[in-house]
Amino acid sequence: MKLKSMVDIDSALRASAYSGKKNKRGDSDNKESSKKGLEPFEPQVHATKEVADAYSMWLVIIYGSLIALAMRYLFMPTQETMEGIIWLLPVMLTATVPSLHKIIIPNKYSELYTRGNWFRSSFLFLFSWLALSFLLLNPPLADIAPPTLASGIDIENREDSAVIGYSWENDIYEINLNEDNVDIILGMAVRDNVDAENANILVTLNHNSLSNQIVLANGSVIQQTEAINKFNSVENWTRGEATNIQKEYTGFPKVASNNKDIGLAWDLAKELNKENINLGEYEIFIEIIEDGDHVQPFGKNVWSKTFTLKIIQTESM
Repeated sequence: MKLKSMVDIDSALRASAYSGKKNKRGDSDNKESSKKGLEPFEPQVHATKEVADAYSMWLVIIYGSLIALAMRYLFMPTQETMEGIIWLLPVMLTATVPSLHKIIIPNKYSELYTRGNWFRSSFLFLFSWLALSFLLLNPPLADIAPPTLASGIDIENREDSAVIGYSWENDIYEINLNEDNVDIILGMAVRDNVDAENANILVTLNHNSLSNQIVLANGSVIQQTEAINKFNSVENWTRGEATNIQKEYTGFPKVASNNKDIGLAWDLAKELNKENINLGEYEIFIEIIEDGDHVQPFGKNVWSKTFTLKIIQTESM
């Protein structure tokens, strides 16, 4: 006799109720996950934003380039020297970038810009202006930097010299002697971007014991043949050799650390028409002027500075 399986009605109802609750909970979870998901991608909206960003990029690049050209060829020729307004004015024009967008770019695109767009556009404008300005104001297109001294002044280092020490700080070169006089070879070097040889240099020496200042050089740098030969004849300078980035010696003195620097040197005792130079403070005035077709946009670049050579006697140790 076969036994038929009996179904417990109470167990069946409990199982059905549990299955219904589980399905409802699952449906709610699916709804919440759909709410937290990524927004639907809209190609047309994305394409419009990309076009707006492209318009903004080219607008500020062209704007920065126009400002650089206008400052270089319209504004700067009216100035005699490199005034601060030449750099300040373009920086102030950064505030006009948002207004320029709203005027030139159609509303369809300009209304999409946010503060992030204004921030990026302002910096792109500044970098565009700076990049083109550097190209227009430096060789080979122009030369606004005047010739200058390569690295201050120095004196020849001799083994039999009375010099027992020195210090170089704030354009003051102090020499310590163990005697009351010394024979000094003064050296310096002219440096320029393009044409240091044809720059005009004036070097004068003054001391309170002198009735008139002594002119050491007056004319183009290349014409100072005696001073150039004197510099080249010096083997060692007191301030030593220059070093490169790796702190290794380059073989060039600190006073003329580049092989294109043009060195000049004078025997001060000879220039003063004395056997030896006396103690005290000597003012060395240097003025270097560069003019010519390659000097633009001011037509003349001028650099000048006064150095102090202080010679004092110190007891020998």
